Amino acid sequence: MTACGLTIEKRLTGLADTARLAQVLASALRSGDVILLSGPLGAGKSALARSVIRALTRSDEPAPSPTFTLVQTYSAERFDIWHLDLYRLSDPSEASELGLEEAMRAGVLLVEWPERLDGWWPGDRLEITLSADADASTVEVEDEPRNVTLRARGAWMDRLNELSHEF
Repeated sequence: MTACGLTIEKRLTGLADTARLAQVLASALRSGDVILLSGPLGAGKSALARSVIRALTRSDEPAPSPTFTLVQTYSAERFDIWHLDLYRLSDPSEASELGLEEAMRAGVLLVEWPERLDGWWPGDRLEITLSADADASTVEVEDEPRNVTLRARGAWMDRLNELSHEF
């Protein structure tokens, strides 16, 4: 652990590992948390977000990627979940209509393509970077192996350190 964060790297061999990671993360989430999901197209960002949403709601929760709607919200027992996909933002000013500040007060943010709003995110956050194998196509195959890097910032450092033995 360093002053700027804690980093953990793991290999997810398929959907079962993704679901296990999501379950561990879901158990630690608190209202106001921000989870940033980065990686190229097909890396598994939506699959991980969907697994977190289902861990907090119900296993058959329809959780489509919000690529075209930009935001999908879900009600969980402890808080609301805001799943955002910022891929289609062409300018950071477009985010003002998404209600991100309200979302952070009301629940948890799961954000795909957070680099579209680089510099906007709070200091307390968990950054997750996913990458598929180099020979994988650009079309996501959800049960393919993935590499995942978790970077805890601020208050997330102690939480991630405590959780790291569970996944």
